[in-house]
Amino acid sequence: MAITAEVVKKLRDITGAGMMDCKKALIEANGDFEAAEKILKKMGLAAIAKRQDRATDNGRVFVKVQKDKAVMAEISCETDFVASNEQFAQLGANICSVALEKGYNEINDELVGMVNELISVIKENMALKQLCVYDLNENEFASSYVHGNGALAVLVMFKADNAQIFADPAVLELTNDCALHVAAFTPSYLNAEAVDEAYINEQTEIFTVQAEKLGKPAKVVEGIVKGKLSKHLSEICFLEQPFVKDDSMSVAKKVQEVGKAAGGKLEITNYAFLRAGAASCQA
Repeated sequence: MAITAEVVKKLRDITGAGMMDCKKALIEANGDFEAAEKILKKMGLAAIAKRQDRATDNGRVFVKVQKDKAVMAEISCETDFVASNEQFAQLGANICSVALEKGYNEINDELVGMVNELISVIKENMALKQLCVYDLNENEFASSYVHGNGALAVLVMFKADNAQIFADPAVLELTNDCALHVAAFTPSYLNAEAVDEAYINEQTEIFTVQAEKLGKPAKVVEGIVKGKLSKHLSEICFLEQPFVKDDSMSVAKKVQEVGKAAGGKLEITNYAFLRAGAASCQA
């Protein structure tokens, strides 16, 4: 087979490899197209192995929701240029779709293989760092939000006594606002009940020492400590925080109010956010 520009381009279109690599592979394969494909695949795997030690300090996060599941993923790369690349963005979207369609709950060879395919094209080290999957029951709904160019992804999970209220425009607006709220405040806990007891004890001890320095009676000190602890929890707990669009009430009360107006009972059951470069999904 003659190694024409058209043949080189065809090989490039199929494999995604560079024009020069395609031409070299065709020459090595004596014009055999299928053999050239195999050569490029081997070249790609070798290149991937060479790049694995390169630091991947950049990247972005992705999120996708379907009726019964929601997923967040983080893919890292070497440069912010690649992080904003359209192919890189499509890779993240595809990984989320495949994970949902095939019911994957953790990173596996197929998903890693998808990343490696793009490495062989873009010639930069990448890694699928995290995959966080959440199940949704019949009366549950998840809202999602991605901040900036994939720097932060958010999921907020809701539950209703009647799933039909999730079609209500006011409820849908609320679910979106709650995702924006998490992106803005990145709360540490869902509610006070979710806070670790050791942390509560530590904060109580700190506030007690502070209050005792005021020289007030024990009863007064107790009241001050209780007030400080309550205020602190309202700052770090999602449901106790002042709602982002109406700080006259907490997130929990706003959710209750909107649910009641829509004719049902509505509550937030969970939330999570994933930041590019973070250690793990936080919820």
